[in-house]
Amino acid sequence: MSQIIPIASGKGGVGKSLLAANLAIALGQQGKRVVLADLDLGASNLHLVIGQHPGKASLGSWFTEKSEFKDIIQPTDYQNVSFIAGDSQIPDLTSLKHVQKVKLIRNLKNIDTDYIILDLGAGTHQFILDMFLLSPQGILVSAPAVTATLNGYLFLKNAVFRLLYTTFKRGTPGRSYLDQFKQNTEQMQKLYIPQLIQGLGVTDPQTTQLFINRMQQFRPRLVMNMIENPQEADRAQRIKSSCNQYLGLEIEYLGLMYRDMLQDKALASQLPVVVYKPQSVLGQAIYRIADKIISSKPHSFDSDFSPDSFSNDNFSGVEEDANDDFNFRLSGIDDLVSGGSLTISELAEMIKTQQYELTQLRKENNLLKSKLIKAAEQGFKI
Repeated sequence: MSQIIPIASGKGGVGKSLLAANLAIALGQQGKRVVLADLDLGASNLHLVIGQHPGKASLGSWFTEKSEFKDIIQPTDYQNVSFIAGDSQIPDLTSLKHVQKVKLIRNLKNIDTDYIILDLGAGTHQFILDMFLLSPQGILVSAPAVTATLNGYLFLKNAVFRLLYTTFKRGTPGRSYLDQFKQNTEQMQKLYIPQLIQGLGVTDPQTTQLFINRMQQFRPRLVMNMIENPQEADRAQRIKSSCNQYLGLEIEYLGLMYRDMLQDKALASQLPVVVYKPQSVLGQAIYRIADKIISSKPHSFDSDFSPDSFSNDNFSGVEEDANDDFNFRLSGIDDLVSGGSLTISELAEMIKTQQYELTQLRKENNLLKSKLIKAAEQGFKI
């Protein structure tokens, strides 16, 4: 049975696709059969990282032309590695219907290979969360930057809530208990998962035990990228502590990758780092991560946690644009500051950075406005 490895990130630009591509090749070099799938629909560019021409066979063609799924699994120039191209022509993940998502999940699970690596889009769209929950051992890529840490934590918080609402289905006493909070999302966001489990245990003990079991099975793995010095690696332990305290979630530390300008040269050459310069610091870090994956025992959710259970139910505070929801972001900041993952000075630095970015955006906006006004005036003169 193949092992699915979803790779996600709370925000873009932290090296998610870098890890996905190089990890696939590193595993292939060790004799493992790997299928690398670009599920960053609407922004598919994984083929550039591995230097693969996507061609016409892609997920987009499979969705629209009803072709055979096996026909879009294309060989690559790398030993034991096959590739499923995404499709940048799919503008929005919400265009995928529930039946299409279930069909995709079932076809992925039926691939005859050792590992299936899913390069997911950034953020917390329901589709991304469901793909991440295809395995209890998905990989979250983050970076030591404060915003990356916050978004990484928020991604895991969203995943836990998605697991919660997938377990407590409509009609169960526990769902009725959860629905009481829908009118007060701020209260729900401030209620930590361990506290919530206590209330659910009284209302719906049977389903609550099932959720506890699934939380024990759920062991996402963290990779810290763009490390500049050993002190920044401590951020991983801080995220782990906050997840344990506020989400009741145990995460595993899979490894770190130092910032390496070599990646830019490799990307320009359309060669993965482990091919371009395997002995580099970055290349060796990826090989260590691959070794850990091979040596670790694979885990799975219980058999009742099937693709059909991934409903379209949304919780109003943990929905498609949760990272942009003000109250939800504040709850994440509260958790990380209270747990010591963010210091007050780091929080202040994040605010300063965001203020600077807002100022720059205002300047660009004013410049564009002035250009539009001038263009309109010239048009009237003509």
